[in-house]
Amino acid sequence: MAQDLSELDSALDSMGVDGFLIDADSTDSDQLYLSGFDAPDAFTTLYADGVHLLVSSLEYGRAKKESNAETVSRLSEYDYYEKIAEHGPEAAKNHIIAEFLADHGVESVAVPARFPVGTADGLREAGVTVRPDNSSVLVGIRATKTEEEIEHVRVAQKANEASMHAAEDLIAAATIEDGLLYYEGEPLTSERVKEEIEVTLLRHGAALDETIVACGAAAADPHDRGSGPLATNEAIIIDIFPRDKTSKYHADMTRTFVRGEPSEEIRERYELTYEAFDAAFDALEPGATGEDVHAAVCDVYEAAGYDTLRSNPNAETGFIHSTGHGVGLDVHEDPRLSPSGGELEPGHVVTIEPGLYDPEVGGVRIEDIAVVTEDGYENFTDYPIRLVVDEE
Repeated sequence: MAQDLSELDSALDSMGVDGFLIDADSTDSDQLYLSGFDAPDAFTTLYADGVHLLVSSLEYGRAKKESNAETVSRLSEYDYYEKIAEHGPEAAKNHIIAEFLADHGVESVAVPARFPVGTADGLREAGVTVRPDNSSVLVGIRATKTEEEIEHVRVAQKANEASMHAAEDLIAAATIEDGLLYYEGEPLTSERVKEEIEVTLLRHGAALDETIVACGAAAADPHDRGSGPLATNEAIIIDIFPRDKTSKYHADMTRTFVRGEPSEEIRERYELTYEAFDAAFDALEPGATGEDVHAAVCDVYEAAGYDTLRSNPNAETGFIHSTGHGVGLDVHEDPRLSPSGGELEPGHVVTIEPGLYDPEVGGVRIEDIAVVTEDGYENFTDYPIRLVVDEE
């Protein structure tokens, strides 16, 4: 993947350091992005006139083939096992990283704010200057996606939509008995719908650890995963945020369904949320800020008499979260569509997800994912927005 790291170069110059150092496994998205290497155990990435890796012998061959690195070194090249015998495993690794930095002419490094404290202390004891990068420069670089990254999100979104179809089809196929949904003679539960979602994602090359299938009062908590039987006439929020297993990029989408007859209150809240959703997309363009997009949603809700966190920072019902967030290697990353959201640029991939919440009524939320373009946006989502699920 072609990366523009000029902002990182500028940040290192402004901090007066020789390089940028990451010590983490590839579940750390900055590590995966900078190194281009997917490994389950921690390894070291140095950015200094290019990307340089320090890995175990186990990962050496794969790192040379798969990573973004200009050079790949092995721990064994630095007498790793002799140093373990002398200093112990952690201290040995710190000595080796210091030697690795010296080999690349690096005497000072910037590190992520959450860099391992043991490694930082060990490097400082070895005479290396270590400064935390409180600007999170790589997070900012990652926010603007390349065409390749945008395509990765599109692929993940197609898997997402297939899994949403599977969930909706399961709800549509259920029968209604005593106010509950039944499927194949058993109550249809949140857990059963999640299972269908997860199996479908796997068949489309994606996966996720958790998803949200929340019904009734549970749906009034935006991050309640949901559990137990699904009821008729109640709003069911389904929020799916899978990760493509090959690219590691995420997608994100939410739909709210009712099987049966929604109350007038649910229907009105849903229609208002759809209006807020449209208002957010109307505001989404390059040069606008995340705050502008969020304000468009708040304007709709507040005009209808609902609390938002803008009008009431302590609100527990109404619109009680931000309008959206960036999506990429992390499912929540920059930019933010919130009161603190900065200027939007082409290549920013964001969600639009207004919602209303009240335990007495339930919750409704609608979410699509889109990329900001030179003249507006492109919505990746090709899934209908409808409240009532018709019986099959």
